[in-house]
Amino acid sequence: MSEPDTQEARNPSAQTGKDSPGRGTAIIVYGLYLGAIMSLVTLPLGALLAHYRLGHSAPWVRSHLRFQVRTFWWMVAASAAAVGLWQLLGILAVAPLAAWTFGYLYITALLVWFVARCGVGIHRLTSNLPIERPSSLLFS
Repeated sequence: MSEPDTQEARNPSAQTGKDSPGRGTAIIVYGLYLGAIMSLVTLPLGALLAHYRLGHSAPWVRSHLRFQVRTFWWMVAASAAAVGLWQLLGILAVAPLAAWTFGYLYITALLVWFVARCGVGIHRLTSNLPIERPSSLLFS
């Protein structure tokens, strides 16, 4: 039986090192995500880029791109829930200080979660490691 003549068979390290297909894209997406702290427009750009490159990357890089896509959608869902709940508190005529306190605490917790996910992803990507559980809500 002969082994398949593929690039992985000839050079197994090509799929796990700095030259892995899609690795540069994943680094750019993490940068765009962190840039979204100052300019929100970079978050959807990063998500679009991650969606686009998902099928054209090494398997271990693909786990990072999935992680990034899920991070984007969790941010969208959590932000929509926060705005909806904040509006509901306003409609129910809850004390303004309570609504503002909720808003600041929720957004701060969401920001910490977002930066931590990006930090874990960057650390694992620069160490040439996949994200163990890209579908996890936490940090892999």
